[in-house]
Amino acid sequence: MQPPMRLTVNGRAAEVSPEPGERLLTTVTERLHLTGTKFGCGHGECGACSVLVDGRLTYACLALTEACDGAAVTTVEGLATGETLAPLQRAFIAHDAAQCGYCTPGQLIAATRLLERNANPTENEIKVGMSGNLCRCGTYPKIITAIQAVARGEFAAPAR
Repeated sequence: MQPPMRLTVNGRAAEVSPEPGERLLTTVTERLHLTGTKFGCGHGECGACSVLVDGRLTYACLALTEACDGAAVTTVEGLATGETLAPLQRAFIAHDAAQCGYCTPGQLIAATRLLERNANPTENEIKVGMSGNLCRCGTYPKIITAIQAVARGEFAAPAR
């Protein structure tokens, strides 16, 4: 075990003692019991494990936990505010942008970062921005539509 280190995960302080070489995905899912982030390929090719580390889109299957000491980590669980889903979460539901749902957490994280960097992306900019996240069900058109709807402000007010 490594000496204890601190992370801020979804706005909450966490102290963890990862094994040497432990990946952030393992720390988040097995130590912190946040199961939204998914293991996909383990090689940083599919994006199912996407999280934000200090605001940077990061594949948690590749990131070493020890390299994240002191960092702020956002997982899909951190997108909602209490019981109120984030606009992207509501848009994904409304536009049926998830079929099996396995890639959805990573897609939501990547879309969140995309919209933080570009509040009004074109369809091509969305495709490029989301290119590191694969969907085996092929719901890309619905994902693009959901992101465009959020960019237009259609999901700005909390759902009731």
